[in-house]
Amino acid sequence: MRIAIVLDVTAWSDRAFEEIRAAGLRRGGARRAVVEFLDVQGCCRSAQEIHDGIAAAGDAVGVASVYRALDTLTELHLVQRVDAGDGIARFEPARMDRHHHHHLVCDDCGKVEPFTDEPLEQALRGAAGRLGYALEQHDVVLRGACQECRSPVASSVA
Repeated sequence: MRIAIVLDVTAWSDRAFEEIRAAGLRRGGARRAVVEFLDVQGCCRSAQEIHDGIAAAGDAVGVASVYRALDTLTELHLVQRVDAGDGIARFEPARMDRHHHHHLVCDDCGKVEPFTDEPLEQALRGAAGRLGYALEQHDVVLRGACQECRSPVASSVA
């Protein structure tokens, strides 16, 4: 199973680089760094988190270049912008495979966690069908307080 996950992840970055090339764009510099960084992330990241992660890996890419790369990748439908409702845009690979997930957002600490739920997926497809829509994509963001923020220790500190 671990090999299948690695192959799926590699398939996204390969597809991303192919789409970049097909669009007549270079795949070096910030685009390469952003694709490689996002390829191994488990969930969405803000542009600043992407920049910081790339810098921590030793690549020198400016934050403006990261934003431009994300804009290009979004226009090419390779990256999905995730709006968690806190004013911070987050980005993740638009995977064409089974890695689709939704997000839980803690309103207290800002933590974003992915989750999957097949009955929810079935309900969304059913609702779209009943309403006459052919569902192409969807986003679900659940907001609340994470377990750490609801714990008695966190409550007594606040």
